[in-house]
Amino acid sequence: MNKSLLVFLTSLLLSNAAVALEGNAAAGKAKSAPCAACHGNDGNSPAPAFPKLAGQGERYLIKQINDIKSGARAVPMMAGQTDNLSEQDIADIAAYYASKTSTVGQADPALVAKGAAIYRGGIADRGVPACSGCHSPTGAGMAAAGFPSLAGQYAEYTVAQLKAFRAAMDGREGRNNDGEGKMMRMIAFKMSDAEIDAVASFIQGLHN
Repeated sequence: MNKSLLVFLTSLLLSNAAVALEGNAAAGKAKSAPCAACHGNDGNSPAPAFPKLAGQGERYLIKQINDIKSGARAVPMMAGQTDNLSEQDIADIAAYYASKTSTVGQADPALVAKGAAIYRGGIADRGVPACSGCHSPTGAGMAAAGFPSLAGQYAEYTVAQLKAFRAAMDGREGRNNDGEGKMMRMIAFKMSDAEIDAVASFIQGLHN
């Protein structure tokens, strides 16, 4: 086969695959119906134990759903929920939640100063970087890079995730789907409970 034609056909196939997997928010709304019990109809969970998904980047959501489906991220409460989702279903659901707006909570006034200092400046003497470097000063995240939005996320959920990353870094059962670089595991491992509580509270009241 002519090399130029082969390149063209390969490009066409890849292009069609990309189009086929482009998320459709309208379709995702219907497909996300089973998710509403825990995450709310619009992705704003009614309970702090469950994460708000509204306004979250598509790339991040797709990765997390796929990780839960494959078992790379263990979430007992999600057992079986993702088993029958196709790649297109996942893309559609991610597009739907990405199109919604997250609600914002309130930070504990007693923790604001400490939480803000960590979020914006990190903890220099332990090599903890500022959260804003990857998650943006407003907490909007970096969707293209797959760094999640944090603004308005429940403090209870954020605390649980940071402690899960810390546990995994310590060789215990926890969360380890932050990549080979272990970025979140290394960061959380260097943080105390008080520091985790403070930055999580600040994030809960952070506005996009």
